[in-house]
Amino acid sequence: MTSSSTEARPAAAEIFSRSVAGAQRPPAPGPLFACRTFAWRTLIKLKYVQDHLGTAVVFPVILTLVFTYLLGGAIAGSPREYLQFFLPGVIVLSLVASSMMSALTLNRDIATGMFDRVRSTPIWQPAVLVGTMGGDVLRYALTSVVPLALGLLLGFRPDGGFSGVLLALLYLQLFTFSVSWLWMFFAVLIPQPTAAAGIVNLLQFILLFGSNILAPQQTMPGWLEAVVKLNPVTHAATTTRGLMHGDLASGDLGAGLLACAVLVVLFAPPTVLLYSRKQR
Repeated sequence: MTSSSTEARPAAAEIFSRSVAGAQRPPAPGPLFACRTFAWRTLIKLKYVQDHLGTAVVFPVILTLVFTYLLGGAIAGSPREYLQFFLPGVIVLSLVASSMMSALTLNRDIATGMFDRVRSTPIWQPAVLVGTMGGDVLRYALTSVVPLALGLLLGFRPDGGFSGVLLALLYLQLFTFSVSWLWMFFAVLIPQPTAAAGIVNLLQFILLFGSNILAPQQTMPGWLEAVVKLNPVTHAATTTRGLMHGDLASGDLGAGLLACAVLVVLFAPPTVLLYSRKQR
């Protein structure tokens, strides 16, 4: 029995070598396939990484309840009245805060050598960035719907109706994708995860609380109002409010779309370039 098995091994090895020699190499994965793979990797984190799910669900609920009942009476006279102004803004706030999660995860993966293996594979290297942000669509949708549903229960009534709310949510997907390039830029630029997280959180704080999310910009001092108007988050909040309440001016819509375009043009090319250099 031993001799027969010994004789079978060379025969099997010969058959295997012949089959491998005559086989064609499988084609390299295309950009779309690579993007889809990394998008799926991002989606499954909703199930296994608690921070991602908590940021998408718990964080928006806490923000909506705390700011509505803490500031509502002082700013608008009652929490219900303030909710009509604040809820579109809190969705923007939650999305901007949520958009930095994938960037910081990418920064940790690069720092720990997770993507050292990726650079040796024959894939379209920017797929790591594009696929990761594409996979965040579901998380962004969840982050948008949770505070919206809570707001409707608390008394939020969008005058723009269902179509206005739907258009607002679609615009927010575009804006969140655009602002994600800003966080990705710092995630790729700064090698230390702690330093990257510190800078991203500081910049996020400035963008969010230096906007018209919490209070109308018309109530601010002139110099501060001028600064707030330059903030892309301000234009996103204004566009979202206008779409949900059905009173969006064409100029505000143009400014909201322009803010998305500027973020992509300024930060997408250098981010892809920096990431490509790290892969060499």
